[in-house]
Amino acid sequence: MSRRPGYVTSGPYAPPVPRTTATVTSADGSRLYAETHGPEGAPAVVLAHGWTCSTAFWAPVVRDLAADHRVVVYDQRGHGRSPAVAAGAYTTRALADDLVAVLETTLAAGERVVVGGHSMGGMTIMAAAERPELRERAAAALLCSTGSAQLAAESRVFPLRTPQGRRRAHRLMLHSRAPLGPVSPVAKWALRYATMGPGASADQIEACARIVHACPTGVRSHWGRMLAALELTGSVARLELPTAIVAGTADRLTPFVHARRLAAVLPDCRGITELPGLGHMTPIEDPGAVAGRLRELVRDHLTTRAPASRDKRQPKEEKSA
Repeated sequence: MSRRPGYVTSGPYAPPVPRTTATVTSADGSRLYAETHGPEGAPAVVLAHGWTCSTAFWAPVVRDLAADHRVVVYDQRGHGRSPAVAAGAYTTRALADDLVAVLETTLAAGERVVVGGHSMGGMTIMAAAERPELRERAAAALLCSTGSAQLAAESRVFPLRTPQGRRRAHRLMLHSRAPLGPVSPVAKWALRYATMGPGASADQIEACARIVHACPTGVRSHWGRMLAALELTGSVARLELPTAIVAGTADRLTPFVHARRLAAVLPDCRGITELPGLGHMTPIEDPGAVAGRLRELVRDHLTTRAPASRDKRQPKEEKSA
C-alpha cells in the first residue's frame, strides 16, 4: 500500500506545479530543494517555511502571488525534499547559511527581493540579519507568526500558570521524537488545538496535518531543541530592513506578545497586521492577508526588477516535469 503524500493533492491548499526547480548547496555541503513559481522577470519574493512544514505550506500564498510575482520557496534542511543532516547541524547559523545559499542560487546577479518567513522561517530571516548577502539582496521582510526568544516559556499549548511550568512542558513537546501517527480525527483535533484558530476549516486542518505529520521525527526533535533554546533578540535589533509583522491573536505556539516584542526591537518596523481569532498557521488560515502584506512590501520597497537574463555563473535550474 502506497504512503499518502505529505500534502493534499487537490483544492486551494494543494501545491501548484513549479515553473522550475533547483538543488541548492549550503555552506556546509547540505543540499536543499527549491522551486520557482510565476513569470520570469517579475518582482521576486523568497519564502521560508516553519518547523515541521515544507514548501507545500505556502501553496495558497504562492497561488496568489505567482500571477504577477516570481516566488521562490524552499524546504528547510530535513523537511520536505531536503535531506536530513547530522544532529549538530540544526542551528540558527545553518538557517542563515541556507537562506543565503537559496538567495545566491535562485536569483539573478544584482536581483533584489522581498523575503518572508513563517515561524522558524521568520527566525531564519532574523538569524541572517547581519549577513551581507541578505542586506544586499533583501529590500524588505515579512515576519509571520514568529518570535525571537522565550518560546517555551511563552507558548500556551499547555496553559500552565507559571513560566517555569510552561517552559518544562513545552520543552518536552519541542524535544519529543514521538511519532505523530496517521492523520486521524484525533490527530487533526490535536493539531487544530495547538496550531490553528477555532474557525479553521476542515480543509485547512487537513492540509496542515498532512504537512506536519510528514516531517521525520528526528528532524522535528533536532529543530525543536534549537527552538527551545532560541535567543535571537540581538539579531532582530540588527535587521535593518523595512520589516512588517503578521500575527494571529489566537496563536498558542507564538502568542501575540512575540509580535509586540519584535515590533519594539526592530530598527524599521512597518507595523503589525493583527489577524483576530487566527492561530499559528496564518499563511493557510488567511493566505490573502499574508499575500497582501507581501504585495505591499514589494510595491513600497522593491523598486528594481529582475534582470532579463540570469548570471551564467549561477547553477542552472532544473525544469519541472
